[in-house]
Amino acid sequence: MPRQFRLLTLISVPLIMAGSLVLTACGSDGDAGPSSDAAKSAEVIPGVTVKTESKLRAGLSRRIRERGVVQVATDVPYPPFEMFTQVGSRQLTGIDYDMGRAIALRLGVTFKFSPQKFDGLLPAVQAGKFDVVMSAMTDKKERQSAVDFVDYLNAGPGWLVKKGNPTGLDEITDVCGQAVGVQSGTNHQQLLKDRQATCRAAGLPPIKVLAFAKDSEAQLALRSGRVVADYLDEVTAAWVASTTDGGKTFSTVIGDKAVGPHSPSPMGIGISKTDPQLTRSVKAALQSLMDDGTYTKILEKYHVPGIAIPKATVNAGT
Repeated sequence: MPRQFRLLTLISVPLIMAGSLVLTACGSDGDAGPSSDAAKSAEVIPGVTVKTESKLRAGLSRRIRERGVVQVATDVPYPPFEMFTQVGSRQLTGIDYDMGRAIALRLGVTFKFSPQKFDGLLPAVQAGKFDVVMSAMTDKKERQSAVDFVDYLNAGPGWLVKKGNPTGLDEITDVCGQAVGVQSGTNHQQLLKDRQATCRAAGLPPIKVLAFAKDSEAQLALRSGRVVADYLDEVTAAWVASTTDGGKTFSTVIGDKAVGPHSPSPMGIGISKTDPQLTRSVKAALQSLMDDGTYTKILEKYHVPGIAIPKATVNAGT
């Protein structure tokens, strides 16, 4: 996560309160992109149309070209990366959905998104149930044994706290001996394990880490006072703080002093190792979207152009 951390201005985008998003089954409304050669272009976000490039489509494996569908596993909700447009809706939105739709259109296929638990995403790809994971997943060396990552974003960790930061969380040792929440199976959970050494070195009690299947559950624990903070990525923390209850419930605390040291690992689109052609095609499609400005416009839609990376890479995480 090679970003120079700084205080974020809380974004204010009137979609839906993250705390009230509900997981529902996702059918055809989770599709993103054309499924045949007949569909050559479509609008991915207002004012931005993406066209299929025949040369990029030709790079796909015959299996994918004939099927016309790439099965994508994602963890919903994790705003602003993946979420439903409203409570009870089956329609997805978010950075990953829009970016996935743009990639799919460029390749002339459909990205079909299906919600799964985060810690089951990689096993599902390894089992052959899905071709791709697109879920704000950190590209880490240990994960590269399961999938190949096409790196596409970069965001550092942050804390979600109650409005006004009543516990005075200012540096990482302030959570030593405190109960904090985190989503299970995430890089943030591993980072909290690493922070325990910092507490020991300071002669302080260990952090009481409570892992939850969904980050929305960690948010509920924060609301109720069960934990003093929720550890997640800074972009999602800012989104949740600014959109939940009109911005009246949560605040964020970010920056190296508060979140602790971390390695420079980008977020990646995880792709099955059984289809290296798909990895190369997704990388090429993503780079073309970077080159023509579509990539930046999608990030600007969610007010987060700062998490952009300059070039699409493969397995750049450490």
